[in-house]
Amino acid sequence: MKVFFNAPNSLTLLRLVLIPVFVLIYYSSWRWSNLLTTLVFLLAALTDWLDGYLARRLNQSSAFGAFLDPVVDKLMVAAALILLLGTPHLAEHSLSGRFFGVVVLIIIGREITVSALREWMAELGRRSSVAVSFMGKIKTTAQMVAIPFMLYRRPIGHVQVFMVGELLLYLAAALTLWSMGIYLRAAWPHLTHE
Repeated sequence: MKVFFNAPNSLTLLRLVLIPVFVLIYYSSWRWSNLLTTLVFLLAALTDWLDGYLARRLNQSSAFGAFLDPVVDKLMVAAALILLLGTPHLAEHSLSGRFFGVVVLIIIGREITVSALREWMAELGRRSSVAVSFMGKIKTTAQMVAIPFMLYRRPIGHVQVFMVGELLLYLAAALTLWSMGIYLRAAWPHLTHE
C-alpha cells in the first residue's frame, strides 16, 4: 500500500480531488469565484510539476503514478476547457467564440487519439515509440499557462486577460497538433504494417 501513498502519488490524488473543487467554485455565485477557480487550478498545476519532481528526486516512481498522473492531467485540462466553452457571454470575451470550440475539440481529441495510440502500441510492445516527448511537455505547459488567464477572465488594467489566455491556448492547440504528428509518425510503420 505504501506505493499508493508516497509523496508524488499523494499530490496526484490531491490534483484529482481539486478538479471537482474548481468546477464547483466556477459555478458558484461568489463575487470572487473566478479568482478562486484560477487559484485552485494553479495549485493543481503546481502539484503536477511537483509530483514529477519528487518522483525523480526521491526515487519514488511507481506504475500507479505513471498511470494516474497523465490521466489526471488530461481530466484537469478537459474539465477546465469544457467549463470555459460553456462560459456565458463567451463571445464577449473571446476573439472568436466559434473557433474556440474547434480549439477545445482539437485539444481533447488529440488527448483521446494519443492515449488510444499509446495503448495500442503498448499491446505491440512498442510503447516507448510513443513515450511523452519534449514537444508534449511544452504543449502541456502552454495549456497550463493559458487556462488560468481564461478562468480569471476579468481585465487587469487595459489587459484583456481572457484574450491573452485564448491566444496562448491557440498556441497550445498548434503544439497539440504538432506533437500528435510526432507520435503518429513514430507509430506509422506499425499502423501500416500488415
